[in-house]
Amino acid sequence: MSTQINTDVLDAAAAALKKTWPDARPKAGLILGSGWGEAVEDFQGLELPYTELPGFGKTGVMGHAGKLLLTEVDGMEVLIFQGRRHWYEGEGWTPVVLPVYLLAAMGADTALLTNASGGIRDDLKPGSLMAISDHINMLGSNPLIGPHNPKLGTRFPDQSEIYRKPLREKLLKAGADSEGVYIATMGPTFETPAEINQYKAIGADAVGMSTAPEAMVANAMGLQVAGLSCVCNWAAGISPVPLTHEDVNQTAAEAMPRMKSTITNFLKALAGDQS
Repeated sequence: MSTQINTDVLDAAAAALKKTWPDARPKAGLILGSGWGEAVEDFQGLELPYTELPGFGKTGVMGHAGKLLLTEVDGMEVLIFQGRRHWYEGEGWTPVVLPVYLLAAMGADTALLTNASGGIRDDLKPGSLMAISDHINMLGSNPLIGPHNPKLGTRFPDQSEIYRKPLREKLLKAGADSEGVYIATMGPTFETPAEINQYKAIGADAVGMSTAPEAMVANAMGLQVAGLSCVCNWAAGISPVPLTHEDVNQTAAEAMPRMKSTITNFLKALAGDQS
């Protein structure tokens, strides 16, 4: 598995997307994680399967539709990535970071990354929506490893505020319950109770297997980044029952009305800033 991003593949995907939608001028993008697919079912627009873009391939996780939607919210064009690729799928960083690279290539300035997570902090019960204030990278790697490519930003990107405070405030006003620190682990296994105790001790509020790498690259490339996590279960050792991906999707389905309204309200707030 390659630990280096292949920017030739990313550029080929960007060229293919621009050829398919030559008039697209998105200002924002949305990347949907596990359980978030139905949050955009009311949005209409042009669709494109991931398989028609070089480097993407098929999504490998249940609940990730694997298609791109170009839509409009209050006059603002938005690219919605319905599903993401994960580091644990074993195909390297290129398909993982492709969505944020495409957003930058198409001229967008803001990316909202969503995911499903396990609650560590006491108040983050299943069904809670947490605006991500910061993250801890426990993936065991970094997507920016390798020879420096200026297309991906500076060699040593500052990460003092990856998740921009004004965007976090918009998420809280849009419907998120609170904000907190997300810790990204490699997966695909759920964490052990001992690991969760460690993560709690170092300041993590919720745990998942995504988001951090896309956020790191988006931030390095100059995009404004926001993160929104649906807490779909208590983390291991806190949960009274074994963890399953099916239960994650079930909790997300129950929280879907709030997930929909929070996404819509957030995008409308962004559109208001553009007008």
